[in-house]
Amino acid sequence: MVHIPEVTLSNGVKIPQVGLGVYQVTENDIVSTVQSALENGYRHIDTASFYDNEVGVGEAVKNSNLNREELFITSKVWNDEQGYEETLAAYERSITRLGTDYLDLYLIHWPMDGTIVETWKALEYLYENKKVRAIGVSNFLPHHLEEIMEVATVRPMINQIELHPKLIQKEAVDYCEANDIVIQSWSPIGRARYLDDPLLVTLAEKYDKSAAQIILRWHLAHNYVIIPRSTNHVRQLENLQLFDFELTNKEIAEITALHTSEDRIGSHPDDMAKKQF
Repeated sequence: MVHIPEVTLSNGVKIPQVGLGVYQVTENDIVSTVQSALENGYRHIDTASFYDNEVGVGEAVKNSNLNREELFITSKVWNDEQGYEETLAAYERSITRLGTDYLDLYLIHWPMDGTIVETWKALEYLYENKKVRAIGVSNFLPHHLEEIMEVATVRPMINQIELHPKLIQKEAVDYCEANDIVIQSWSPIGRARYLDDPLLVTLAEKYDKSAAQIILRWHLAHNYVIIPRSTNHVRQLENLQLFDFELTNKEIAEITALHTSEDRIGSHPDDMAKKQF
């Protein structure tokens, strides 16, 4: 079984550097997908209330017979659940669906204008009362993080953002690194949109890996946490086979240079923050 390194958060909690993302994994596939991942050696599962598959994640975990302490489970509070009391209620719904007594990580899914501070205060309450082992945010830009930093008694430990070689989010990464906030990459291979890039193909041939594995190794070189999604048992295993080669500094820089300005797959956080839910 592949040994997955861990990244240490600012509070000392360790998170497996490679996890399984389950966005858009349907009710029909979620149990088998998570069971497959756990069999392959994954111990880090990233879900959210918005994904509507927390029940299936919980069922797969229960079926695995693994001790809860062996797993790292993340969920997120969705946009229409935000606010102080609303977030506390959303958390209770999530742990009930997951069939667990606590979460390892709880995130604000997107920054929402007018509720960031109250939602964060609810996460602080959950953390201080040991209902979650770590708290953080998702899709936050530096100015959103600043709203939290001005009032926080507990600072965010992770910022989960869309990040891949075509979207390196330098300002957000620099801010997080300066404030001891771990970067977690969602859509780490850019939804496979540019796996035929000549540089990636050349490196894949050099290292006898896939272009996707080259990109994932690039993330690890930056010490990012990654949550690639796959429902396929073989592909899940391939996404863990990243630790028997290393890219050179020159190759890392060449991959980083694939960045194009704001080539986003998901929504821009400022646009999402203004939406009414």
